[in-house]
Amino acid sequence: MDAAFESLWQYYQSACFLLTQSFSSAVPFAIVTAHNPLGQKLTSCQNRLLDRQLQHDIDKLGIPYRAIIGAADDLSHMEKSWALFLDKAAAIELASKYRQNALYYVDSGLLTLVPCLKGEREVALGQFAARARLVSELPELSDG
Repeated sequence: MDAAFESLWQYYQSACFLLTQSFSSAVPFAIVTAHNPLGQKLTSCQNRLLDRQLQHDIDKLGIPYRAIIGAADDLSHMEKSWALFLDKAAAIELASKYRQNALYYVDSGLLTLVPCLKGEREVALGQFAARARLVSELPELSDG
């Protein structure tokens, strides 16, 4: 694995999540984004376009979903994401379509970092609730 990817992989493991309502730990869900494919920073306009395409694909699946923000712990970087109530294999397929290195999967309240494009192993990250931050509204994202 190259150094740039190793750095990203470590970064992914420190993520937190902004959401406007808590989720039941009884129902598994994936957290998927279309922002910054392959970890390459895009403009906010490019990311919005990809997000709209992802949202269209989610609508076609006919599954429940909620908007969520994946963020650095210090909120210095944020990405519009979606909590998708579907199985892990389908989530990996969808995230791979948008050239995402990884997604997050929550099952029984436990958060896991799941690789999509590289041969990494899944990484257990502990309780999702410990990384979830309830907010009254999701922030508008202006940077890539």
